[in-house]
Order: sequence, then C-alpha cells, then structure tokens
Amino acid sequence: MEAGERRRLRREAAEYYRGLRVPERMEDALNALFPLHPQDLYGELANYFSRFSKAPVICKLLGRKVIDGVGEPTLEVEIYCTVKNYEKRICSSVMATHSQIPENALPETIEADERERNDSVYTAVEWVSESLNTMLRDLDPTDQCQADKMLGEYFANKVEEKKEIEKQEKEIREEEESAKVTSSPASCRSAVTPKQKKGRKSGKKVSEDAPISPAEPAEPVLCGSLAIGGASLAIAKAGATISRVPLYLHTALLKHKETPKEITLPLPMVTVLYCEKNSPAKLKLVKEVMLIPPVELSLQQGIEIVQEIQKEMTRKMESPGKTPVSRADSRRGKAQKAQPGSLKRISHLGCLITGYDSLEQLLLQMQAACNNLGLELGTDMYLAINCAAHELMDYDKGKYEILTGTFRSPDEMVAMYVEMIKNFPFIIALIDPLRKEDREQWSSICRALGSKCFLIAEDAATQISKLKTDQNINIAMCSGVVLKYINQTTVSDLIELTGILDGQRHISILGSPDRESSDESLVDLVKQNLNLLILLKNHSQDNLLMCFLPQSRISCLHSSQSALKIHSLPAQLPENSTLTWALNTNLGINF
Repeated sequence: MEAGERRRLRREAAEYYRGLRVPERMEDALNALFPLHPQDLYGELANYFSRFSKAPVICKLLGRKVIDGVGEPTLEVEIYCTVKNYEKRICSSVMATHSQIPENALPETIEADERERNDSVYTAVEWVSESLNTMLRDLDPTDQCQADKMLGEYFANKVEEKKEIEKQEKEIREEEESAKVTSSPASCRSAVTPKQKKGRKSGKKVSEDAPISPAEPAEPVLCGSLAIGGASLAIAKAGATISRVPLYLHTALLKHKETPKEITLPLPMVTVLYCEKNSPAKLKLVKEVMLIPPVELSLQQGIEIVQEIQKEMTRKMESPGKTPVSRADSRRGKAQKAQPGSLKRISHLGCLITGYDSLEQLLLQMQAACNNLGLELGTDMYLAINCAAHELMDYDKGKYEILTGTFRSPDEMVAMYVEMIKNFPFIIALIDPLRKEDREQWSSICRALGSKCFLIAEDAATQISKLKTDQNINIAMCSGVVLKYINQTTVSDLIELTGILDGQRHISILGSPDRESSDESLVDLVKQNLNLLILLKNHSQDNLLMCFLPQSRISCLHSSQSALKIHSLPAQLPENSTLTWALNTNLGINF
C-alpha cells in the first residue's frame, strides 16, 4: 500500500472515530477507571461503552407448537433481538389455551374442540413465524404500545378477511339453494308448507310457557388468534429483559409512567376443592371452594395454613369413618360413608376433586377440618365459592338445578344466596352466582349482599372485546369482573381494561385460563397497579421466590382504600366500602 493511501485511510479513520466521539470517551473511561484499578479492566470498559451502543431491536419471531400442563397443544413465541450487532434470543412466552366446553359435553363436541384447538395452534405458529415475523422486525421491544397497535391492526384485517370469505360462501350456498328451488318448485312447496305449520304450533307453545332468556352465544374465536396474545406477551417480556427490570415493574411503568415507591403483597385466594357438577353426588351449586387467609398473616404463612387445611381435608376424606352430615340428615339419624375412591383424585390445578350431597355438608366438613387445626372460619380463614351458575340452568324447566332434582328460579336463587350468607358469614365472595342474562336478579342480589360479600362476574361479565369498546361490564352493580389473558388479548388491552374498571370502582381479577402452561408471566401481569405489585412467582416448578408450589389457582384481592396498604377482607363489609382492584393468578399446591 502506498504512503499516500495510508495517510488517506488514517485521516478517514480519525474523522470517523472523532465523529463518534470515540477518542474523547476512551480518554474519559481510562481516566475514570485508573484510580479504581478494577480487577476486570476490559469488563469495565465493555460496561462503559455499552451505554453508547444502539438500542436492541427485534430481528426474528419464531412460533412453535408445544404441550401445555394437561398435555394439550398450545403456542410458544420466541423473540430474538439484534444486540450489539449480534442476533440474541431474548425470551419466549407460552399461551395457555382456553376451552369453553362444559363438563358434560358430548364426545363428538369434545373431539370437535380438540380439532379446532389443533388447527388454531397450527395457524398461530404460521402467523408468528411468517407474517408477524416480517411485520415486527426492527421494532423496539420496549415500545409495547406500538407493537400492540400493529398486532391489533393485523388481527382486525384477519377478521375482515374471514367475514369476506364467509360472505362469499353464503352467497354461493344461496345460489345453489335457489337453483334447487327453481328446478323442483312443486316438491319444494309441499315440503315447506307442513314445516311452517309445525313451526307455528311450536312457536305458540313456547310463548305460552314464557321461557327465560336464552343463553347468549359464546364469543367467536378466530383460528390462529393465539398468535396475537402470545406475541404481545413475548414482546412485553423482551422489553422487560432489555430494560433490565422485572416484568411486573415493566408493565406497571407502562400503565403508570412512574416507578412505584413501595411494593406490597396481595392477599391470595386458593382453590382447595373442585366439585364436579356431573358427579354422582347431589350438590351442583358449587364448582370451586377457595380459601382466603386473613391479612394479618404473611403470604407464606397463609399458604402454609392453606396447605394444612387441605391435608386435613384429605385425611378426613380418606379416613374409614363417616363424613360430616347436614343437620337435616342428622335429625333423621342418617350418616353417609366416605367415598375414598373418588376423593383421592387431584385435578390438573392441584386441588381435590370431590362431591357432596348438600352445601351444608360441604361447609360443615370445611369447619371440622379447620377446627381440628385450631382454626375458626370467619376469623382465621375465609371462604369464596365459584358457583358457575351458567352451567346449572335447565332450559327446558327454565330453572337452575342446584341439587339433583331440585330446581330454583332466578328470584329463588337470590333468596337462597341471602339465606346462605346469613347462615355462613365466613363466605365473603361468590363468583358467578347467576347467569349473565339474569340482569334483574343480579341487581337484586347486589343490593341484598353487596355490603356483606364480594359478587364477582366471570362468565357473566361482558366479553373482553366488547368491554374495550362499550366500557360496559354487563353487571353494573357487581363488585368486579374476571379478565382472562387469552386469544387476541394484548398486554395493552389489559392495561386499558383495568384502567376502565378502576374508574368504575370495580375489582379487576386477572383469571387464569382453564389450561395451564409453563409460562409464569401471568403473575407479573396482575401487578400493573401501583397498589398491587407482588414479589411471588407462580407455577414454574423451579423459580419460586418464597416456596415451591406447582399447579393451582390463586386469586389476589386487594383493597385500595389506602394507597399502598393491604386491608383485611372482613366477613361483613361496611356500607359504601370501595374495593377497586383485585387480581387472579396461578400458584400450585402439591400435597
């Protein structure tokens, strides 16, 4: 190389480095580090200059089909970013699938649901690895709002595409039917006439019976919608990783734009019993029984006592003696033997699967288990009951089947709940005590019990997609609603929805989907609110801050009457009490 060429390269190099202030910054770094004599000088230099590197950007999204906690297929989304000129895997998220199939569904219905789930996961993997991978490339992973906006627009386009396809298919079917009618008009008229007459008779009979409001149709789920929620959650985790903060703090900053001054632990609500509604036992009213420790206990102490209660429940159920009986059966001199074969079953959420012949029998057994441990329900522990009333309705009779062969009208259900809370004041929360369609009765039960227990709408609440636009939760007087991070829901959606509910003075409960996954992000998402930041990790079997607890459901309730302080959940709530925030996540308990 000639001398002139070398001088030109030196001059260009000097201009290039001076333009980027490299000599100046190198001098500053060396001057600052020399008095310190760091053991790893080059490591300190790398840390110093990393502050001036370009911010990481997304370079690749990868979708993968994985197996969830119950062996069903679901979606995993991996995110890779360009970090200091190198492609680096940042994180991944696994979406838990949600099924709306009832317990007593027919085999063909279950098979159809499995096929739809497989198709949805396959489509979601395709969306993530192809369309979303291209669309989100070069995006700053800390810009959650922009990412979710792009994901929302992509999903809206997919919905419109599906509507257009369905419209074209409908037009084709109508043309084919029209052609058939034209080709054989006489036979068609003879076939229609008796059907119309029969239909008129049938309609008249229905009007005479004055049926109750039919069930509202389930929200349609677009095949592949898992990709939207999975990508949004993965981007949130990547943003937290890049920002070097926990995910819960990252989402809290997205909502509040400032760092919370204090972190508090919420009060857990732990499912300990799961009562199958299609079991041989008579009681249908109760689906889940949950324990709520008093606020005076630390979270670890509360969980330990819950474990002891469930161990005692298991011991009592497996003992050869007799189970507690209701007062009515006791007066008749009856006693029921335990059924150890069915009582040893454990659900995939980690709680006992059992059945009872009456609500009183269940509650007396819970009381007996607590008493054996020196605990008193209503003082040392409280109960919450998930009624799942939408699964109880017999549409032929127009009534709820609360016990096998025992039916109650919606008005009678309200009276029954009032009597229940009067007799058992340690029950401080009811989830879905009525169907969403029974709005008048919801108003009645809220007026009667709103100051005595929390009335939570899960299935009865407005669908998330409508809640964003209508800002109407359907049950205006209820204490709060359960939100679930499923399908096309994004992190920004949750932040917006909880803000809406905060403004309406409703509790927000982030509920786990029906199926479990290995992803522990759900517990971080419940901590968006400044009053509800918690340190406990959920169901990952190798990453728990306080204790190892595999799979089960926990709801976290918190009162915001005082800014950063947890209040006890009393058996009797004062008039005009305000609870504006509550959360639900997953934590496992293995006995």
